Amino acid sequence: MRLMLIGCGLLVREWSDAIVRSPHLIDVALMPAALHSAGAADMRNRLQAAIDAVDRSYDAILLGYGLCGCGVVGLQARATRLVLARADDCITLLMGARDRYRAYFRANPGTYYRSAGWVERAADLKDQLPGLSIADSLDAMIQRYGEENGRYLYQELTAYRRTYRKLAFICTGSEPNTGFADAARAEAEKNGWAYQEIAGDLSLFQRLLAGQWERDFLVIPPGGKIVATFDGEIVAATGCASKTKSR
Repeated sequence: MRLMLIGCGLLVREWSDAIVRSPHLIDVALMPAALHSAGAADMRNRLQAAIDAVDRSYDAILLGYGLCGCGVVGLQARATRLVLARADDCITLLMGARDRYRAYFRANPGTYYRSAGWVERAADLKDQLPGLSIADSLDAMIQRYGEENGRYLYQELTAYRRTYRKLAFICTGSEPNTGFADAARAEAEKNGWAYQEIAGDLSLFQRLLAGQWERDFLVIPPGGKIVATFDGEIVAATGCASKTKSR
């Protein structure tokens, strides 16, 4: 098969591993890592434009995302079918199974996640507010916006640090050395969080690119549109005559 991958650039190491293992011809369009920060509507528009730009010579367009804050909801297959993993977000992809991620999430509330991509591409992620950076110090905020506004903005931008108690670094085997894990550990120590390394699993990446879509993937035929199910299946397809549910 000839397949087009439209994937998150934050996961370039994991996609690269899966590409070299795939028996199929894979072309790739990696989207900016910061796309999630743009909001669901903008993310959807950017991804739909990328889908519409793919010519009809491909057997399928692979979406290298999870539900991702409903950023994929509303995406429509045109002349070529779409394939999407049944995943909440990239953490599910990195952990290899939706059930495994959800079990870990329930057992470890207040956990912040990191992977090699999150560590090395942090600078590629957009600031949470235009012109602001969570790397800015309190003093820099005050100098830039004044005492009252500076303190308020700093509190808002760093609020996430007070809601987490633990940082989990997902080791996928794509790390060339311990540098990424060391950086994640340092981040946990800086924020006063516990630190844990957990084993990742790249099987969802590999199965998506290998065309093994019998389980854990949704295949959307031409004319179909992605919807969120808000249950264990995560996503479904509407607007198409063919049966698309694949558990």
